[in-house]
This record gives sequence, C-alpha cells and structure tokens, in this order.
Amino acid sequence: MTVPEGRLPRTLGLWSSVALVVGITIGSGIFRSPAGIARQAPNPFVMIGLWVAGGAITLCGALSLAEIAAALPETGGIYAYLREAWGRRAAFLFGWSELVLIRASALGGIAVVFGEYLLRSFGVDPSSHVLVARGLSAAAIVFAAAVNVRGATLGALIVGVATWAKFGALALLVLASFTLGASHGASAAHFTAPSAGPLAVGSIGLALVSVLWAYDGWADLSFASGEVKDPARNLPRAIILGTLALIAIYVLTNLAYLYVLPIEAVARSPLVAADTMMSLFGRAGVVLVSVFVMISSFSSLNGSMLASPRVFFAMADDGLLFQAIAKVHPRYQTPYVAIILAAILGVALVMSRSFERLTDTFVLAIWPFYALGVAAIYRLRASRPDLPRPYRAIGYPVVPAIFIASVAAFVINSLMNDTTNSVITFAVIFAGLPIYELAFARRVH
Repeated sequence: MTVPEGRLPRTLGLWSSVALVVGITIGSGIFRSPAGIARQAPNPFVMIGLWVAGGAITLCGALSLAEIAAALPETGGIYAYLREAWGRRAAFLFGWSELVLIRASALGGIAVVFGEYLLRSFGVDPSSHVLVARGLSAAAIVFAAAVNVRGATLGALIVGVATWAKFGALALLVLASFTLGASHGASAAHFTAPSAGPLAVGSIGLALVSVLWAYDGWADLSFASGEVKDPARNLPRAIILGTLALIAIYVLTNLAYLYVLPIEAVARSPLVAADTMMSLFGRAGVVLVSVFVMISSFSSLNGSMLASPRVFFAMADDGLLFQAIAKVHPRYQTPYVAIILAAILGVALVMSRSFERLTDTFVLAIWPFYALGVAAIYRLRASRPDLPRPYRAIGYPVVPAIFIASVAAFVINSLMNDTTNSVITFAVIFAGLPIYELAFARRVH
C-alpha cells in the first residue's frame, strides 16, 4: 500500500464544501442533455422525475464514497480505492479505461457543447454544419491541452470566471422564463401535457444515463475529503446540501425549459438553453447564454484535462503504467505526454461520434468503477477494521447497496437496449486484461 507523505491541511468549511460540490458538478450537461432525455422519456412528469432520481442515486454514491476517500486520502482517487480494496488488476482496468476511453469521451462530450454553442452565438445552426461544429470542438480540445501543457495560470482564471458564468446563465434563464415567459407563449399547461410519444422502461433507463452525465463530478468532493474541517460532521452535510442544491437547480432549469417550450420542442432542441432564451429575448438572449455556456464548458474541458494525470502518476508509481506516459515536461513541470495523448484521443472521438454517443459511453464506462469504489466500503470494513475513518457512511449498509444496485440496473438496461454501443464499450475496457497480464502482472511495486 502507498502511504501518503503527509496530509493536506483541513481548510474547507461547510459552505465552501457545498460550493465545491455544486461548482464542480455543473458543467455542460444541463445545457445539452435535456433534448436527448426528452426524446427517450417524452413526458414532462417523467422527465423531471429522472432528474430527481439521478440526484438521489448521486447522493447515495457520494455519501458512501466519502468514507473511503476520508480513510484513504491518496493520489489517484478511485484508482487508489480500487487498488486497496480489489487489487492491482481492478485498479489497472480503471486506469486503462481512463486512458483510452473515459477521458477521451468526457473531453469530446464537453467540447461538442462548446463548439455547438459557439456556432449558435453567430446565428449558425450546428445541425446544418456538423463538420464545422466538430472542427471547433476539436480546436477547443487542442487549445485546452496547450494551456495545460504550458501550465499557465489561465486555467485557474477560467475556472473562477466559469463558476459565475454557469450560475449567471442558469439564474438568468430560470428567472426570465418564469417572469417573462407568459408574455412570450409560455404555459404551465406544458407541465401536465400528455406524453408526446410512447414510454418504455428501456428508453427511460437510457434517459437516466444522460441525466447521470449531468451529475458527474459528484466524486470530486470525496477526493477532497481530507481537506474538509471536522469531516465527520461537515462532509455528509456538504454532500447532502450540495446534492439537494443540484437537484433544485437542475429541476428548476428543466421546469423553465418546459414552461417556455413544450416537451416536443425540447426534444427537437439540442441547444435548449439557446432556444429558450431565443423565445424570450431574441438573438441577444441567444448570444448572452451561449457565451455563458461556452465559458462553463471550456472550464469543464480544462478541468477534465487536468484530472487524468493524477491517475496516471499513481499508476506509474505502482509500476502499472509505462513510465513515458507519466513523463513530466522538463521546463513546464506538467504531465505533457498524458495531456497530449488524452487530447489526441478526444479529438478522434469528437470527430467521429455524436454528443449522445460520447456521453453514454462515458457514463457506461466510469459508473461501474464508481460502483466498485463504493463496494470497497464493505470490503475494507471487513478486511481493515482498524483503518482510521474520520467519517462513516450514513445509512450503511443500505445506502451503498442502493447505489450499487442502481448502477447494475442501468448497465443491464444499456446492454439490453443499446447493445452494440454497450458491448463495444466493455470490450475496450476488458481489452486491458491481456495487457495487464503480459506487461504488468509480474511487476512488483
């Protein structure tokens, strides 16, 4: 087991932790995913219910994973938890998936939102200029990679600006929709309208996958649990309050969409935030919200580009990765090989796959590893009962079980109703097994 050299000081209070939960999680999903959700679940009540259900699943996972994170505040996050609970093979599979599939899909999904809203801000329909939109998305990935390789302070500035941009965009959209919407054709009758199409359990399950894309980021406060003051008290409160705030924000935003646009229009509107603002303010509203969304999505892109190297460094330290991938730039002191590799794979995917395919692949690839990370709570309580646990999961053992069962259910649903994409995704993940056996199984850390 890798023992951390030291623990970070506990500087995060309750409200700063709540802000961290909300700020990290809100990215591009709420501005792009509702169209796909409305197509799969064309009923206003069901659509809103899916956002609440996604938040409840997220809450169960975060409350559980926080115990592991507080007990093992090590570099690598999920990778470290899998290694300690399930061994090097499981940890390698996660790192392998992060390297070749998860991070590239995340970069692609976020960049698509940036490129499409950029075109829309100039009055161009992205659906009529798909190659141009994809080219802009690829350029955003390349630029984010260059910023991260250079190690400039621009990244920190973007994150700071983006926090206000994303809240500003959502607050403006919600307030404007409910105060001005009635005079622009909005109607509360949209909430009680009958289903715009057939409702099938399998399709509702696939819609939940899109919801979970918007909630992804919940694990990041768990990674910072070693920096939370009085974690036994503040960590669960921050997770609960932060997740409830996210549910409220997401539900209010979707209610605003549905108030201004009937669900059939939401289903036809990939850039639903822009179309909502178009109904209220015309072109000026489209430009304003598009700029906000572009800042938010580029911030998420920048953060996603920073996330992988932490895993790759931990893998290299354990002898589970080729050292060249974790190489640090001699001048800029950044993991430039890992960043460039993630960018190349991200560009390849964004040029060849749709937003829905990218985000579905991401969720299908990473959430089973989240479930394994949460399942580590049972393993470690049995195998290492003396491990210091500054926070113990609320609702144990039921709450972790709910999360694991929920992930298992949507994976099974995806295999049944989106078989080709699901089989390809898991084939890529399990392709790491022979690589592990041939190259890394016999290495001793």
